Amino acid sequence: MVLTSLLSIVAIAVTGVAALPSNLTARQSQPAPGEGTFDGFFYSFFTAGTSDVIFTNIAGGQYEIQWDGTGDFVAGQGTNPGSRTASITFGGSFEPNPAAAALLSVYGWSTNPLVEYYINEDNNNFDLTEGATHKGTVTSDGSTYDIWLNTRVNEPSIQGTATFNQYLSVRQNKRTSGTVTVANHFNAWASLGMNLGTLNYQIVAVEGLDSSGQATITLN
Repeated sequence: MVLTSLLSIVAIAVTGVAALPSNLTARQSQPAPGEGTFDGFFYSFFTAGTSDVIFTNIAGGQYEIQWDGTGDFVAGQGTNPGSRTASITFGGSFEPNPAAAALLSVYGWSTNPLVEYYINEDNNNFDLTEGATHKGTVTSDGSTYDIWLNTRVNEPSIQGTATFNQYLSVRQNKRTSGTVTVANHFNAWASLGMNLGTLNYQIVAVEGLDSSGQATITLN
């Protein structure tokens, strides 16, 4: 009787331990900036400044962000390398505080040449195009996007501090869910002489600047 009881207790303890990893793999908070993979998705988490950002990967192509503070951050999930032909479907909640500066975009980089690019789907008090040159428009996925070209001098990049171009497509009809046909933007940029090199990562990203808010984004 005593032996049977002890075996039962051990079995319960082992069962509890065995259940723990599945809970850990369902959610994973990233305590510091960096990049990696989680449940088959690439993630990137960048901060510059003193923003208090909590970035959590969730299984199934979902992530959560809560932020409050000064400085800039960019975080999200996607693929590495990115794709020139992807149709990226995303959705969820994007809730910056009313006065906050924040963006929701398909975001990525190329090398040779070094280019930072945004297909901006929603923004709140964040002038992504400050100092940029308007190059034209492209119609895609139910809206017109304005195309802009900017040059960043001695700014952070995937290759350290560098000077590089930014390619920007800014959606006129803002949204927090839908499908982005990446090729439509890449082709429109190329027609304007804005060529990409070798693709690096490509994510659906939330960016905040000296602001606060929260977001939960799911991508397919």
